[in-house]
Amino acid sequence: MRVFVEGVGLLGPGLPDWQKGRAVLAGSEPYIHAPATVAASPLLPPAERRRTGVPIKLALAVGHEAFTNAGRDASMTATVFTSSGGDNDNLHHICEALATPEREVSPTRFHNSVHNAAAGYWSISARSQAPSTSLCAHDGSFAAGLLEAATEVVVDGHAVALIAYDHPYPQPLHAVREISGNFGAALVLTPQLTDRTIGCLDIDFVAASAVATSMNDPALDAVRTSIPAARSLPLLSALARGVSETLVIEYLEGNHLRVAVTP
Repeated sequence: MRVFVEGVGLLGPGLPDWQKGRAVLAGSEPYIHAPATVAASPLLPPAERRRTGVPIKLALAVGHEAFTNAGRDASMTATVFTSSGGDNDNLHHICEALATPEREVSPTRFHNSVHNAAAGYWSISARSQAPSTSLCAHDGSFAAGLLEAATEVVVDGHAVALIAYDHPYPQPLHAVREISGNFGAALVLTPQLTDRTIGCLDIDFVAASAVATSMNDPALDAVRTSIPAARSLPLLSALARGVSETLVIEYLEGNHLRVAVTP
């Protein structure tokens, strides 16, 4: 499947946005690891802004950055959200509430617990009524999202934004499902070349195991391997460097995606 990239959003450890992250991924600036700072979206009304947790803030931040960079109307564009866990803080608090004698879960926590909560807040912030899909595939969540978004672009012939995000679990869940930090990435994908295109992706699903493409910088590769959404880093790096490169992105059960990136 062939799709074109118009815009990118990025927020992760030492990668505060696409503009600064692009310089790091291109090798023109050194990578300095630092926790990602995630702010509430100014595009949400105050009441909704107060209800959002870090994962939703993260998803909205990278999504809107990608649309800004693409110069495309977010309200008219379909989306695919993908996350290995969703709002892990919220899950932790619900588990704590259910472990008490009262077993009372707040309505806000309940409605934020569904996996498509980020898509719901996105529809408010972007004023969007376009179709949206929310996915989860453990460590293969980025690959699953890329496969779904590319399929929609090719089959339906319209632009789709892929928004991938992950956030650590608090303890004790962190001990059994370790995610090292906050990371989000977004790609605005189109079926045709436009004057805003920054890269072309040829995507193949391969029913076989293969060694995933790693990052040359060991610190960046540690981010890639410790946060599921950061499996996007080799693809983002190829776009940042403006090079032709064929990548392997791990999926599930010994399968992978082969992605040929062309500037």
